[in-house]
Amino acid sequence: MSFGETKTVTPTEPSTEAARRRRMEIHQFRFVASDMAVAPPTSMENGGRKRQKLEKTVSVKSYDSKEKKRFKLERIVSLPLSLPCTSEIEMGKKKLAENKETETNALDLTESASISLNIERQGVSDCPKFGMTSVCGRRRDMEDTVSIYPSFLQDKHEKSSNLHFFGLYDGHGCSHAAMKCKDRMHEIVKNEVESAGEATWKEMMSQSFSKMDKEVVEYSKGAGGTHTVDCRCELQTPQCDAVGSTAVVAVLTPNKIVVSNCGDSRAVLCRNGIPIPLSTDHKPDRPDELNRIEEAGGRVIYWDGARVLGVLAMSRAIGDSYLKPYVTSEPEVTITERTVEDECLILASDGLWDVVSNETACGVARMCLRSGQSSDQACTDASILLTRLALARHSSDNVSVVVVDLKGGL
Repeated sequence: MSFGETKTVTPTEPSTEAARRRRMEIHQFRFVASDMAVAPPTSMENGGRKRQKLEKTVSVKSYDSKEKKRFKLERIVSLPLSLPCTSEIEMGKKKLAENKETETNALDLTESASISLNIERQGVSDCPKFGMTSVCGRRRDMEDTVSIYPSFLQDKHEKSSNLHFFGLYDGHGCSHAAMKCKDRMHEIVKNEVESAGEATWKEMMSQSFSKMDKEVVEYSKGAGGTHTVDCRCELQTPQCDAVGSTAVVAVLTPNKIVVSNCGDSRAVLCRNGIPIPLSTDHKPDRPDELNRIEEAGGRVIYWDGARVLGVLAMSRAIGDSYLKPYVTSEPEVTITERTVEDECLILASDGLWDVVSNETACGVARMCLRSGQSSDQACTDASILLTRLALARHSSDNVSVVVVDLKGGL
């Protein structure tokens, strides 16, 4: 210290209880359901960037054909800390019940609720109850979309009955391919069914997926104008041929469940307590898919898992024009006869199926449906609990779950 300078001494705060509390006030904690602190994830994402802080908020969304505006319902929920068992699921349901009044007062009406109201007002009695939950999870961007259109089409064989549409799309590269599927797939399917004549469901759904794929490819290349979706790839390049989406679509008729799938999202039927997969994931190392890719002149390269040309971790998708013909939009279609033993149908993106088995998902959904609550509330609770479970098991992807109650439809 030179001459003339004054040494500044920082006083030490007295070690009292009040002082200790004041020091603690500088630390910010985020509590979930008032009893759990959530720390930001410490793992790294691609490119060495830290993942965004994981917000444990669940967005419950649903879509109505007459209303394009998306509503968002955010629920702050606690996560189970271990594998699910009966007591844990019951505890989760109890917390939902305890927080229900608070959540209802604090949150906006969801579009799914308005769908139910519209159905009741129109006198549609054969519409199944359903619940849907979608959450960004540990990803930087939300690329999952869901479209639900109850009674979107009248059954041409039974004029007094309606067909119901459930679609789930998991985008990759950006969200605009999945958003395009959400906006258009049900309309394409409806037009195809109405004009198909005597065509089979497999033919109708294959044609629908092919038309949807062409629209996404043209849209991605900017045909007919610029993108209408606010997405990051629009800022990077006007041509986004490295963008695509999975698609799993279920059409419920009075007697059948028609599931069409391309990609690694999945549909599972719970029948008398037994999970029955209605779709098979399209992974590049699946033997028949591997043969198809190699016969087309492509290769499957194992880089952080099996990938088409070392890039895409699925062998079928809508879009991805730069990987054609190795990646195809041709769906696999299953037609399942409905029975009185059918309990529920679960559609979910791989954010759930990567960490939760078919058996566990079926068990959670059954327990909620048997809880004695109203059918639509039980389906919503089941979708929330399955999403919690995926997050608790550290799913690294977006998680979207649709649960449809099949008991009321027969």
